[in-house]
Amino acid sequence: MRVDYPQSLKALLQELERLPGIGPKSALRIAVFLLNQPKEAIDKLVQALQRVRDQLKLCRLCFNYAENDLCEICQDESRETSLLCIVEDPIDIAVIENAGIFRGRYHVLHGVLLPIEGIGPEDLHISELIERLQNEPINEVILALSPTTEGEATSTYIAKLIKPFGVKVTQLAMGIPVGGSIDYADQLTIMRALEGRREL
Repeated sequence: MRVDYPQSLKALLQELERLPGIGPKSALRIAVFLLNQPKEAIDKLVQALQRVRDQLKLCRLCFNYAENDLCEICQDESRETSLLCIVEDPIDIAVIENAGIFRGRYHVLHGVLLPIEGIGPEDLHISELIERLQNEPINEVILALSPTTEGEATSTYIAKLIKPFGVKVTQLAMGIPVGGSIDYADQLTIMRALEGRREL
């Protein structure tokens, strides 16, 4: 039997289901949680969403999220300007930064090449990357794109574009995660693990 919710709740559920990874059941759980919160908590959430919408933009240099013309990383003069890490999305920057090892700068493509969906080089921030290579003292570019077919194709495409600049192009070593078992790894993961092996 299908439950007929009030129109306002239906509208909320419909908007929640538009979020990635949120299906009808998850949307209902979130909606019920929100309905049980005090008005002040809901107001804070609404204000936070409005503030993000009004104040957040893309860094003019690397296309990370920023509230100013440049993001905090691009403003940080202690970062290595000769080392550039290319990622798909701003969220990837947070993952790399949390590791606490990389001290270079970033360039965010905002996606990968998806010809089937009509996403080509002109839809990504590739031309801006080439401009940076022409204007900045970059010695090495690290490709940190997802190890999917599309990510690999994008990495290959970018590597070919970068080659004429005489810049060193590297790719993240990928393989078996810590705590992972070899017998559960696919062939590509095993291949990457072997290619990325290091001496002990």
